[in-house]
Amino acid sequence: MTRKQRRAVFIVLSIGVLTLAVLLVAVALRDTIVFFHTPKEVAEKNIPAGKRIRLGGLVAEGSLKRGAGTTVEFVITDTVKTIPVSYTGILPDLFREGQGVVAEGKLDAAGRFLADTVLAKHDENYMPPEVAKALKEQGVWKDPGKPAKDRVPK
Repeated sequence: MTRKQRRAVFIVLSIGVLTLAVLLVAVALRDTIVFFHTPKEVAEKNIPAGKRIRLGGLVAEGSLKRGAGTTVEFVITDTVKTIPVSYTGILPDLFREGQGVVAEGKLDAAGRFLADTVLAKHDENYMPPEVAKALKEQGVWKDPGKPAKDRVPK
């Protein structure tokens, strides 16, 4: 085998090993990736019960109900659709009605979202990027960091 042929075999084998490694990583990550959805997308895509997702939107006004212990129920809305959420745990200090929130968990068979993690915005100017994008697409969210005349949704 000539030097040129050995080099070509080495390159082909290297590409094969690299491709195999990428495929193995992709298969391993497939079950751990959690996608973000708004309530409207959940309804449109018919996401099955038990599939792990991130649900984002605004906490609907007047929807926060505290249960026994640390159980809390509230509604996430994107102003088009709403999804009731049940969460057991300590809510972030800045969690409140009318604010942006991202909850991670699963839908049950009744269409209620069973969250195991709740993330709230961390200051008056922050909105989770996915939530802000979804609300801007619907013409609802206005950037509080801009002057009033520039707050027209894009």
